[in-house]
Amino acid sequence: MASVSKTNNKADVYHVQVLDRAFRILDILAETGSGIGLTDVADRLELHKSTAHRLIMVLESNRFVEKNPVSGRYHLGSRLMELGLSAVSQLDVYQIAGPHLRTLVSETGETAHLAVLRDGEVVSLVSAESTQTLRTPVTVGSRTPAHCTSLGKVMLAFAPEEQVNDFLNGRTLKSYTRKTITSASRFKAELRTIRKAGFAVDNEEREVGLRCIGAPVCNSAGDVIAAVSIAGPAFRLTEDRIPLLSGAVIRTGARISASLGFRETKGKLRQR
Repeated sequence: MASVSKTNNKADVYHVQVLDRAFRILDILAETGSGIGLTDVADRLELHKSTAHRLIMVLESNRFVEKNPVSGRYHLGSRLMELGLSAVSQLDVYQIAGPHLRTLVSETGETAHLAVLRDGEVVSLVSAESTQTLRTPVTVGSRTPAHCTSLGKVMLAFAPEEQVNDFLNGRTLKSYTRKTITSASRFKAELRTIRKAGFAVDNEEREVGLRCIGAPVCNSAGDVIAAVSIAGPAFRLTEDRIPLLSGAVIRTGARISASLGFRETKGKLRQR
């Protein structure tokens, strides 16, 4: 039976030891973006290895924790993403991102999107539609390939190298147009360029005639957790306008990040 202790503080908070330990494991995994081994988890919790293993097995069976089959290291699992998306969709993302996306539409004249990366695909969470007669439609809830979209590329550019390798491992980078990047080496080079620039461009890689510009959105720790973009016809999003338009997209990503708690004095945008 799990032991329960009661603190004497004002909130009279109860502590269930097994839950406290499970939550601490999740905190440890969140702190170590490259994953962590079982022995390290046990050492940091000052637990016997078998006890730590039982806790991790329960978390893994419920998809809160996942094990890399190659390295044997543990990472946060997909169930946390699902719960996070649910929480965000109910509160933060609509309240925080919506006004910023509408401002971006007014600044650029193009449809704006906010999305996250999930299972190698871009999942659209929030959109604000352009008022132009010829415009891209809103895409809330849609899933698109990451390798040929500005949103996907910019999120992968700031993802841990191991995550990028996992993304590319065994994956065929499908060609949608003659401009789609289908080579893993070229794709990695593209990600390096994006990291230096701070934004990504889908240069008609997903659809002929469509150009998109994406920039990162980060949390208070400086980790990229989402991306914002504009999308429109290539004849309006011309290459000579990219420097101006990318600035607007980057500023929007920065404003959303600030609303989520990111401060330059507390941390910096980084590749985990």
